Amino acid sequence: MNILTKFSIGQYVDGNRSWLRIVDSRLKIIVVLIFLITPIWAGPLWRVSLVICLIILTFISLLPSRVWWRSLVFLLGLSLLIGFLSLMASSDIQSFDSSFRDPNELNLILESQAQWNILELPAKKIGFLTLGPYNLSRKAFELGLKTSTLIFTVVHSVNLMLLTTSQEDLVWALSWFMNPLRKVGLPIDKWLFQLLLALRFIPLVQEEFQNILKSVSVRSINLRTLGFKKSINVLLTMVERLFLNIFLRIDQGADSLLSKKNILIQTDRLKTLDKRNYQTFIFNSLSICFIFIAIFLRKQYGAL
Repeated sequence: MNILTKFSIGQYVDGNRSWLRIVDSRLKIIVVLIFLITPIWAGPLWRVSLVICLIILTFISLLPSRVWWRSLVFLLGLSLLIGFLSLMASSDIQSFDSSFRDPNELNLILESQAQWNILELPAKKIGFLTLGPYNLSRKAFELGLKTSTLIFTVVHSVNLMLLTTSQEDLVWALSWFMNPLRKVGLPIDKWLFQLLLALRFIPLVQEEFQNILKSVSVRSINLRTLGFKKSINVLLTMVERLFLNIFLRIDQGADSLLSKKNILIQTDRLKTLDKRNYQTFIFNSLSICFIFIAIFLRKQYGAL
């Protein structure tokens, strides 16, 4: 399986079928910052709304389904799994009816215990098995919801921007925002050059991971016959080899850069030439309206 084409996460996919490609890259960065910053100190309603908004944007973006559906399903499953694990790990708490603490201690904070626990399962005996009590608290449910929605929002919002924005155009947009810092004397060009190298390095990491998987599949390693300890040893060897190959790529790239005496980057030349037409104006205007509406809705309904 070709991971570079099946799971296009964090890499630019060329094409002209999506309206997201003609939106100004500076507006894309602002929209992504809304998805990254507004969940901070936000309630569950706002976090779930951001997830639904991202899914709707993905479907109406007119991107080919083969580009995003595998990564979307994988990210949804990963977010639900991590949210479920955090919910289960934090919900089995000691009851407030315990004799170790005064039951009236938290009356100033909690109005009633019925509002605190969402689900309470008493101890039951099924055959020879005895299942203990289980309490699903409201705080545990909110923690699981926050964890799953935050992972999906952060990863998928950035992935949508990287899918429809070239690395050069993204670096140019960041240089436009950071242009006032040049007057202070900060090395903005060096920072942006490092960012451009990091964005170009993402496909190399995916390629090395794909090569490791192919090498294991060619050798036909059966983990069941190896046993638990040997299987863990094989997995650790794969991870070690992956990092060694990545560090080798980094070393080769550093040597090639050091061979050049002067490395200059002109961010003005990184901007892609786009034709100004009515479609660009319409979608940029809609993006600006979306930014203001999102800020207004976050202020009205996004608080805890």
